[in-house]
Amino acid sequence: MDRKLALVTGASAGIGAAFAKIYASHGYDVALTARRQDRLDRFADEIRLRHGVEVLTVAADLAEAGAPVQILEHLSAHGRHVDALVNNAGYGLPGSFAETKWEDQAAFLQVLLHAPTELAHRVLPGMVERRFGRIVNVASLAGLVPGSAGHTLYGAVKAYLVKFSQSLHLENLATGVHVTALCPGFTYSEFHDVNGTRAQISSSTPDWLWLGADEVAAAGYEAVEADRAVCVPGAPNKAIAGVAKILPDDWALALMASQGPKFRKV
Repeated sequence: MDRKLALVTGASAGIGAAFAKIYASHGYDVALTARRQDRLDRFADEIRLRHGVEVLTVAADLAEAGAPVQILEHLSAHGRHVDALVNNAGYGLPGSFAETKWEDQAAFLQVLLHAPTELAHRVLPGMVERRFGRIVNVASLAGLVPGSAGHTLYGAVKAYLVKFSQSLHLENLATGVHVTALCPGFTYSEFHDVNGTRAQISSSTPDWLWLGADEVAAAGYEAVEADRAVCVPGAPNKAIAGVAKILPDDWALALMASQGPKFRKV
């Protein structure tokens, strides 16, 4: 195939679906992966009809250790390699660390930390060899501000994705591979519905703090094309990230202690 291929994880809704549409609109074929085959198939039909590109679907659960290999082997079986990777799949795990099950935390780490790292590691050598590649790691504003009580590993994992992306960015300055950590704040998607915090957050956060999934994905696409290591979409989010850098740690933690209960379940 002459067209490049973009692989998007968590592609059936929200930011992942928005990224798939953007890459298809720029002439990429797209590979969509998520857990629900029926939703993937419906979305794949929509993209084919609208953009006339090839769409591959791979139903996979990234909580399973073998999922990254399964996904890439499926693409290889169709004679395709990954030119752009969007590591988007993720979710929130409410509750305090001591009160959650380790099995749930382990699955969380597999999906949000191990899987994106492995996918990047497996596709990067081919990108370097072909002198072209794009990797977007969907992190979060939570990775740029102090930790909060509840959802204990979420901010930690997102901070990891930011540092990981920065390192990959520096390692590939001369290879033709662009790497970006996308750090959105509150985004209209299924994320808060899945973890049961929609009502809590909607009642305690102003509308101007929220962005649409399409806006977030567009900012991420532009950032990776420009080879920017970190992208924080939206002026309010940029301001929050900037303040977090300059506040003394004690002040920042006190602020999170007072504000965290508005958007975290403990």
